[in-house]
Amino acid sequence: MTHDPRALRDAFGVFMTGVTVVTSYDASDAPIGFAANSFSSVSLDPPLILVCVANSSRNYEALVSARHFAVNILSATQIEVSNTFARPVEDRFAAVNWRHGPHGAPILEDVSAWFDCAMHKIVEAGDHAILIGEVKAFDATPAPGLGYARGAYVTPSTTSDALGQDSALVVSALIERAGEVLLVDDGAGGVTLPETVVQADDGATAALRRLIATTGLNAEPGFIYSVFEDVGRKRQHIAFLCQAEANATPRHGTFVPAKDARFDDVADPAMLTMLERFAMESALGNFGIYFGTQKSGQVRTMV
Repeated sequence: MTHDPRALRDAFGVFMTGVTVVTSYDASDAPIGFAANSFSSVSLDPPLILVCVANSSRNYEALVSARHFAVNILSATQIEVSNTFARPVEDRFAAVNWRHGPHGAPILEDVSAWFDCAMHKIVEAGDHAILIGEVKAFDATPAPGLGYARGAYVTPSTTSDALGQDSALVVSALIERAGEVLLVDDGAGGVTLPETVVQADDGATAALRRLIATTGLNAEPGFIYSVFEDVGRKRQHIAFLCQAEANATPRHGTFVPAKDARFDDVADPAMLTMLERFAMESALGNFGIYFGTQKSGQVRTMV
C-alpha cells in the first residue's frame, strides 16, 4: 500500500509535540545542531532518551559518528531559535547564546530543559536514524516549553489570549513544585488555588503573570490545564499549570503533596474535581521524569 507523503506528514503533524534543538560537534569540533520534534524519553534505569535525524540531513554523518549529543528543549519564547535551527543557515550558533555542557555537547541558554548525553545506540529506521542517548547531565527550569502542531507553534499565550477577551473570565494558577501544589486561603474557611478575575481590557496571560507575582514565587506562566464553567457565578474559569523551582517559598499559602492530598477544604466542586484529577495524574507520574541524581549547582549529573 502506498501513501501520499504530504498527507501522511500532515497526519503525523496532528500530534502536538515539543520543539527541541539537537546539538553536537562535527569531526573538526565545530558545533552542529538542528531543530527536531521527534524527541521522547525512553527509560529511567538506565536514563535514556531518543531523537530522530533524517538520513538526508546535512548533520547526519556527524551525528551518527558522534560520541555524545545534547537535546535542548526550547522554551515558549524561543520561536526564533527554532526557526534558526530549522533553516539552512551557515552558522546557526552565531545567532544564539550557548556553552559547552558538562559532558561536552553544546547547551543553549534560556531553554526549558536540556539533556547532555553519551551515545548509547543508533537504530536505522527507514529514512531516519534513531539516536538513543544515555543522560549524563541535565537541568530543567520553570519556563514552559514551546509546542508545535499542524505546522504552527503553540505557546501559553496563543492558547489563552483568545479566551482572555471575555470579561467574565477567571484564571487560576495550578503551581506545582516537585510533586506539590500551592493552595491558598479562600477567605471562607477553606482553600483554593491562587486566582484572579480578568478585566475586560486585559488578557488571560497578563492576568496570570500578575497573579503569579502575588505569590512571591519564581514561576512561569504555563499551558492551560483545565477550562470549566463556573455555573453559579456565570463565568468561565481557566486553570494554568505552572512550574515553580524546587526550593521556592510562597509569600502566602502552602504547598501540599499532590498525590497524598485529599483537598477536603476545597469548596468549589469543579475545582475539587480538577485537583483530584491532578493528584491522580501526579501519582501516575505524568508530570515529569525523575532520574536518580547528584546535584551540582543547578545541573543534575547522573549517579
